[in-house]
Amino acid sequence: MNDQPDRSDRWRRLLDLLAEHGRLTVSQTATALGVSEATVRRDFTDLARQQLVTRTHGGVVATSVAYDLPARYRASAEHDAKERIAAAAAELVNAGTVVGFNGGTTTSATARRLAAAIEPTRSAAEPALTVVTNALNIAAEMVLRPHVRTVSLGGVARPQSYEMTGPLASMVLDELWLDLLVLGVDGLSADGGASCEHDGEAGINAKMVQRAERVVIVAGADKIGRRAFARICAVDQVDVLVTDADAPRDEVAALEAAGVDVRIAGQQTSEMA
Repeated sequence: MNDQPDRSDRWRRLLDLLAEHGRLTVSQTATALGVSEATVRRDFTDLARQQLVTRTHGGVVATSVAYDLPARYRASAEHDAKERIAAAAAELVNAGTVVGFNGGTTTSATARRLAAAIEPTRSAAEPALTVVTNALNIAAEMVLRPHVRTVSLGGVARPQSYEMTGPLASMVLDELWLDLLVLGVDGLSADGGASCEHDGEAGINAKMVQRAERVVIVAGADKIGRRAFARICAVDQVDVLVTDADAPRDEVAALEAAGVDVRIAGQQTSEMA
């Protein structure tokens, strides 16, 4: 997927413009993004195919569901650390994968990046990607993408994080296997493992870890070396950490010594084997 980042960034900027204005013309968008009108027309067609916009004569209008999501989950600035982490993490996911996501701003950005970058299949019966999530906002965005099969775990939703917890989510997970889990955390350290602030979320996240073949943690530098209230899993259950260049070097070294493959966003883009 190494040929996708430019298009993914352009689509994100285009959708940000559309969220702001509600309606865009081809010429207006081409000027704002600094690209040709032919490129914008192709982007409009592709985004309409994914039901993220609605085509009109000479432009597009916003698809209401995509833009009524909470503002805290809208894309950050182009060079924001979370967006760099999301872009790097999305490159680790292959087409056809069953990938799990818990809630959070970085996992939400990763899911959005991945859905935009993955190439749609020709048959609706063969999804390009299967997303399993306990996050309402991620499910709401992914279900708009025809090439993504979206599985929502159910349960009781927490308004603070949009994550669903409880026995229903756990029962559904018992019947599923994940090829890969993209996990957001409030803390990660070599001695304390992965952790978060809410015990209910920690329980479901721990179950997702158990059901996953590989676990990729996405976390900014402020989460590294920190221990939050409730433990999700031990460090030996973490395969990859994608973080930013400000992560404490001693903590990164300790995680690597514990067997975690640490990827610094913007410095390493090789795909996971």
